[in-house]
Amino acid sequence: MKNTFIKSTLILLIGGFITKILGMLIKIVTNRLVGTEGLGIYMLITPTFMLLITIAQLGFPVAISKLVAEEKNNNKNLVFSIIPFSLIVNFIIMIILLFTSNYIATNLLHEKRAMYGLKCIGFVLPFISLSSILRGYFFGKQRMIPHIISNITEDVIRLITLMIGIPIFLKNGVESVVSFIILSNIISELTSIFVLFFFLPKKFSIKKEDIKPKRNNIISILQISIPTTSSRLIGNLGYFLEPIILTHFLIRSGYSSSYIVNEYGIINGYIMPILMLPSFFTLAISQALIPVVSKAYSNNNIPYTKKKIMQGILFSLIIGIPSTLLFMLIPDIPLKLVYNTSEGIQYIKFMAPIFLLHYIQAPLSSSLQAMGRAKESMKGTILGVSAKLITLMIGCNLKIGLYGLIIATCINIIIVTIYDYTKVRKALK
Repeated sequence: MKNTFIKSTLILLIGGFITKILGMLIKIVTNRLVGTEGLGIYMLITPTFMLLITIAQLGFPVAISKLVAEEKNNNKNLVFSIIPFSLIVNFIIMIILLFTSNYIATNLLHEKRAMYGLKCIGFVLPFISLSSILRGYFFGKQRMIPHIISNITEDVIRLITLMIGIPIFLKNGVESVVSFIILSNIISELTSIFVLFFFLPKKFSIKKEDIKPKRNNIISILQISIPTTSSRLIGNLGYFLEPIILTHFLIRSGYSSSYIVNEYGIINGYIMPILMLPSFFTLAISQALIPVVSKAYSNNNIPYTKKKIMQGILFSLIIGIPSTLLFMLIPDIPLKLVYNTSEGIQYIKFMAPIFLLHYIQAPLSSSLQAMGRAKESMKGTILGVSAKLITLMIGCNLKIGLYGLIIATCINIIIVTIYDYTKVRKALK
């Protein structure tokens, strides 16, 4: 049992390495085929997409993972109880989005061509939610292989779909191709769902009492998921407001819409994905950490809990430090290698040292959630997002271009990481 966390982490890291390569191939294919203009529009939509995914999932994957790991409930009924509830939430979001997408595109994002892409998000959300609930079940069981196989299969199918579809839809304009990129998630998520069902045990029998939703199980899930999703929701709400504030204040300061779309596309299409590369592995470490820390902490085994959290931070630094040095010293190489561009080198050099803190943020945040302190994590997120948005408004009025966004992002990382670290230390005392 003591080696379960390390084994799970290694499996997730190996699988993460494969899926990250596939993910980078997807980004390379997408960015090169779509072009800077299409990429800029897609990146303007992405914060809204991420916000709606957070609302649609409502923290169910983490709650399912935690409750399954504790082995105190009927695990099958936990899953079947929350699926209908999740689908109702997704349907409500879909209806709202269909009526508000035009307003969001025209009045908030100042880019009318984003409207159709926003409408498409609603059709994708139910598939993402169902896939994430199933993943939560397997994480709770500490079965990482199904998660990895489903991720790899999902990415392969998505890559093939985009390679075939983008050139076809590009003929109809950037609005059409951006909508297609979003809708392609339906195919990839369906693939993931089928793979996860395939990995259910052969003796996995479903009885009548397993399927019937139970009020107690729904309440147990919501008691964990609501505080958990509140933290993510605040973070994604800040991300949603980011392009709205950015475009409003920069246009008022005299910058053109085309300049904003182009630079925002460079930062979120090239720079952030490069800097976030190690985060995929630190996220894998965090996911493996949740069931282990949850079980040990619920049994009041503080020394073992502390040891696992320290291992999570150490593994994150082992990945993060070499990556930071690479991005600081030779940022042109990964940019040229991955995206065949040299645009945004100055942004990478500026942000790389701060992102070392970001790499240890994920295990700290997951540890707080696993110890039942999601509210503490939420408070840290509120502080970070508030500071980011205030800094962004000030920076945009200083006429320093997109550096207002860069500085605001760095301040957010510093505040949240330091806050989470102090709260983890306090919890372990």
